[in-house]
Amino acid sequence: MPYEKTDDKVVLKHPKGASVVILLFGATIVSWKASDRGQLGSPTERLFLSSKAALDGSKAVRGGIPVVFPCFGPPEHPDHSKLPQHGFARNKIWAFDSIVMDNDAGVSVRLILQPNPTITKLYTKNFHLVYVVTLAEHELSTDIHVLNPASSETLDFQALLHTYIRAPANEVSITPLLGKRYVDKTENSPEARSTLKEEGRSAVDVRTFTDSVYEDTPPEINVSWPGGDLALKLSGFTTLTIWNPQEEAGSKIGDMEEKGWERFVCVEPGYVRGFKQLGPGETWIGQQVLVVA
Repeated sequence: MPYEKTDDKVVLKHPKGASVVILLFGATIVSWKASDRGQLGSPTERLFLSSKAALDGSKAVRGGIPVVFPCFGPPEHPDHSKLPQHGFARNKIWAFDSIVMDNDAGVSVRLILQPNPTITKLYTKNFHLVYVVTLAEHELSTDIHVLNPASSETLDFQALLHTYIRAPANEVSITPLLGKRYVDKTENSPEARSTLKEEGRSAVDVRTFTDSVYEDTPPEINVSWPGGDLALKLSGFTTLTIWNPQEEAGSKIGDMEEKGWERFVCVEPGYVRGFKQLGPGETWIGQQVLVVA
């Protein structure tokens, strides 16, 4: 059987050894293992998960791939005024819907989140989220579908996949972002944090505290380090956030393992500069495909 479902998670398995573990809490992917192309041996863990991460549903998971919706960072839109940072999707139990693919190429699961009493206390807009996770031998696809089921109201939202890639942070390079405009959220003043800069580096690194949001996301991003290389193939997303707290901010994060910031880089496709507006009955899809390159 290529998948296993329990009360709190779904595990997908590929015949060639790759696997992915998805918690129903937050639809958070907490593990993705895949072998290097052309290499023999056991599949390698590709995502960072803090050893201090809460996996009991008490708080959002520190690591893996949390789902951010309907706001990124502190809420700014009037519809989101009662919400916590990064919204509610990563903190709620998603429903298992179905296995949508099961063959030699891979296996795919669909999870759903809709309004419930705990959500409507904080957020009154109607919405329907579908998250499709597909595992292949060397790829992991994560597709977020946002539907506005309302009959007359628009749905204004932000969405993001907070992907923690397991890699030596001080040796990572991220391309191609040369010439892209971005905001630097590590700046000291609100004005500086909202001022667009132009990326002058041919390869972006995270050797210092980094929290940058790039506009006009390229359709493919490469994350490389000595002995490792992942590609992110993107569709529907308009921004890319690069984050690593380094010791400056990482030492202040309660659920970050000791020196955990040395072992990951967050590369986060999203729609977080402004708000995506969906009319009644409309759907938006953001897709990320992680590829062992």
